Amino acid sequence: MTGSDPRTASAAPLTGPAAPCWVTLMTRNLETAERFYAQVLGWSFRPGRLGADYSVAYRGEVPVAGVFAVSSAFQVAVAWTPYFAVEDADVAAARVRERSGTVAVGPLTLGKGRGVLASDRDGASFGLWERTEASASPPAPAGHAHAWLRLRTRNAFDAAIFYGEVLDWASGRPGCCDVAYEGDEVIVRCGGHPLARISSGAVESAVDPVVRPHWQVQFPVADLAATVSAAERHGGALVEERTGFGGTEVTLRDPDGALFAVTDVRSPA
Repeated sequence: MTGSDPRTASAAPLTGPAAPCWVTLMTRNLETAERFYAQVLGWSFRPGRLGADYSVAYRGEVPVAGVFAVSSAFQVAVAWTPYFAVEDADVAAARVRERSGTVAVGPLTLGKGRGVLASDRDGASFGLWERTEASASPPAPAGHAHAWLRLRTRNAFDAAIFYGEVLDWASGRPGCCDVAYEGDEVIVRCGGHPLARISSGAVESAVDPVVRPHWQVQFPVADLAATVSAAERHGGALVEERTGFGGTEVTLRDPDGALFAVTDVRSPA
């Protein structure tokens, strides 16, 4: 059995008007990406509101991710990217620059919000999203997540400070995400549910993109071996397998080169 695991609970929902984050795939060929992820993760796709080059992936009736096809003429990396919810995209973008990060695109008005594509001090790409209109999408079930995040970075403590200051983590404001240092990692929780892990050890100058600082989008699945097999049959490739406390994480490359992970771990914490 392939597909994301509908039983996965206890993690921060990524959909709905109060979600802390959204994930988007930038790819070269929309049809190829839709076919691959439908076979590997069991998603269906519907046209989005941002034009013919954008679609939304669904698990049942709940939106899971966005998929955006970009022309090869644009210097945009083929990659999965998390977009973090902010109250004011201009303010958040200014905070990125003030802390030696880079703002590559935006803020731009897109559909029902304003988006920014940025990178942190170590070069890991991420997005900012300011919602300007009410969401019409149904939220994910309470405590249910179709994906979670892991930041591989040079120094987890420094990265937590950067993102905390940009995104108001651990600020004490209502609805903000909390940060906890557990072992040698940082765990980010939103509404009491874990959203992301931040791990040290990435190398900025590494040739291998898995080793360089980056945000990794992880999809929990019911059958890890079957999911990896499906990915390989449909043009993907296994890049790395890591086994640790709680289960196994497998990094895959899709047919267009975007890296993502599938895991049988039941919680990002």
